[in-house]
Amino acid sequence: MSAKKVPGQTAEDPLHRTVSATRRDNNRKAAVKQCRRYWGANYTNGGKECDEYPFATTYEGAAEHDYDPEVRKFNFSVKPIPKDDNRAGGNLLQGFYGNNRTASGSDRRPRPSNAPPGHGH
Repeated sequence: MSAKKVPGQTAEDPLHRTVSATRRDNNRKAAVKQCRRYWGANYTNGGKECDEYPFATTYEGAAEHDYDPEVRKFNFSVKPIPKDDNRAGGNLLQGFYGNNRTASGSDRRPRPSNAPPGHGH
């Protein structure tokens, strides 16, 4: 098996937001399944949650292969992290979506603070 080529790492291969609750839930379920697989059923001990990338709120999330069999299966990463950290990251991402009016299917990316307008999204 070759190395993963996880989407969203370059401007040429952006992530795309989904607003489908079903798709988000399926992405989360697929991610949690792998957290359990690698860290065991008790991976949540100590107040942890399963963090995933690409985000559950994207078409490229952990369940992408279920929707498009042509994409590489397991082309995502998961890791248990403290629940508060995971929730804070999710809140930041939701803020980004709202502040940038990111609609479903959008491939907007954060622009570094020192980049001129028009670069990075």
